[in-house]
Amino acid sequence: MAAAAVDNAMEVVPALAEEAAPEVAGLSCLVNLPGEVLEYILCCGSLTAADIGRVSSTCRRLRELCQSSGKVWKEQFRVRWPSLMKHYSPTDYVNWLEEYKVRQKAGLEARKIVASFSKRFFSEHVPCNGFSDIENLEGPEIFFEDELVCILNMEGRKALTWKYYAKKILYYLRQQKILNNLKAFLQQPDDYESYLEGAVYIDQYCNPLSDISLKDIQAQIDSIVELVCKTLRGINSRHPSLAFKAGESSMIMEIELQSQVLDAMNYVLYDQLKFKGNRMDYYNALNLYMHQVLIRRTGIPISMSLLYLTIARQLGVPLEPVNFPSHFLLRWCQGAEGATLDIFDYIYIDAFGKGKQLTVKECEYLIGQHVTAALYGVVNVKKVLQRMVGNLLSLGKREGIDQSYQLLRDSLDLYLAMYPDQVQLLLLQARLYFHLGIWPEKSFCLVLKVLDILQHIQTLDPGQHGAVGYLVQHTLEHIERKKEEVGVEVKLRSDEKHRDVCYSIGLIMKHKRYGYNCVIYGWDPTCMMGHEWIRNMNVHSLPHGHHQPFYNVLVEDGSCRYAAQENLEYNVEPQEISHPDVGRYFSEFTGTHYIPNAELEIRYPEDLEFVYETVQNIYSAKKENIDE
Repeated sequence: MAAAAVDNAMEVVPALAEEAAPEVAGLSCLVNLPGEVLEYILCCGSLTAADIGRVSSTCRRLRELCQSSGKVWKEQFRVRWPSLMKHYSPTDYVNWLEEYKVRQKAGLEARKIVASFSKRFFSEHVPCNGFSDIENLEGPEIFFEDELVCILNMEGRKALTWKYYAKKILYYLRQQKILNNLKAFLQQPDDYESYLEGAVYIDQYCNPLSDISLKDIQAQIDSIVELVCKTLRGINSRHPSLAFKAGESSMIMEIELQSQVLDAMNYVLYDQLKFKGNRMDYYNALNLYMHQVLIRRTGIPISMSLLYLTIARQLGVPLEPVNFPSHFLLRWCQGAEGATLDIFDYIYIDAFGKGKQLTVKECEYLIGQHVTAALYGVVNVKKVLQRMVGNLLSLGKREGIDQSYQLLRDSLDLYLAMYPDQVQLLLLQARLYFHLGIWPEKSFCLVLKVLDILQHIQTLDPGQHGAVGYLVQHTLEHIERKKEEVGVEVKLRSDEKHRDVCYSIGLIMKHKRYGYNCVIYGWDPTCMMGHEWIRNMNVHSLPHGHHQPFYNVLVEDGSCRYAAQENLEYNVEPQEISHPDVGRYFSEFTGTHYIPNAELEIRYPEDLEFVYETVQNIYSAKKENIDE
């Protein structure tokens, strides 16, 4: 009977939702149903928020069922934005109707701002004050982030420009939040020894779009601890570590009991789970991200040591980090508690080398040099994080010239958050932003920061005065040029000086010599690069030299190149180009070509028609040949 009542009532709901008057057909039948049945119908998922609003206006009983803090509006919110539900406690009172309205408004505002970014920042990198619109919006930040994630998760190959800027905004918002959390973390007293927490902040900052949390990483480590306890139980069923509860920080003082824990750890980590030092791909940033170390089960000495240290301490073994040169180590005290100790009273553990236990002499043999006793000392959390970020900084400097230098930018931000007065790094950051063309606000603010410590720079190294002056001068010159800039340069294919241009923006091309796939996002009737570039690239050796059209192309390897027309040909098997800047120039991939966004089309207004003709001639002809 109940099922029949639900089925009958469901037939009435659509009609009810279309009328606001109480006299609608079927109303008396509907309102006489039991409350739980009515609630079930209203939460069935087929009604929109507008439908619920109209239903609630029909009579008192339905209005009471659709109260703002009730199940009906909670279900509307959950169905529309399921990822947000984790932010609410089941015991909290929530006005779900009001939350729905605030989230809806935040979504509309976020989309409005994303839509404006392409027009505002098409011709330059988004400056630091470009995100001020998002920062000044009212409402919970999680609502704006959720809307940006919704944009990124839009299906298909459309809305590429929206996704491009939504990603940049989300990247910025999350990094700002993480950086603030890191700065607060660094204010903890020196005896606060949550090495894992600090490492996770670094991981999160460099991977802000990934779902990384201390809670999840700790849960994975806890599962390893459980395996170690299982092995330890086989060694000593009465071992005190087996009685530890989650979150306890007890330490075991007996060396023999500590040794049993380390033996069990080595077996589980290196024999059972197959963790190992990454000797084959040592200079890979993934080796420093804790979530990747756990996924890939490999890392470098410092990341492997932090994992080893965390597990050991949870099981009562008081290992300590040692900032040993060239190879991060852990130390394990063998001396009596309270005694005066020196470096020979410790065993040193190489987590990178499968937990091998080393003497002082073996440590020196490991790195091939003698070191002072001070380098065997324990270091605090900040020093450990400094070394991790320093490693990332070194890797960032190794990035290719055509990359975005994102790793270098992130590691500089992190290092300067810990040590804000590092003169050389401030200068490096200024040069980096100049190189990337992030003008004028961020680099100008940065130069002002450098100016504030100019006197300090001169004290440390008078030779740096010239470098700072050069950067300031060029910043001010650029700001003046920006004031004098005129409108957008428009290139018409019908113009006589462009008669030799054969290809158009949006076409998928292949380089004849190097074989890479690319998409054209700009062209010049002749090579517009300087003499030095032309000489370095050996352009004069080409049959047509620099007196031929050249094309700006986004390459599948993530680089941007400037290619001569004679070196390009149509790609007979077009495919998407996985380049991070595709969305900056194009709004959609059709399967054969890219469609330019509004800003690129303004600059090349006649290209799209040519693209359609080219696609029709090249790819339709190919399809006909296949069909035959």
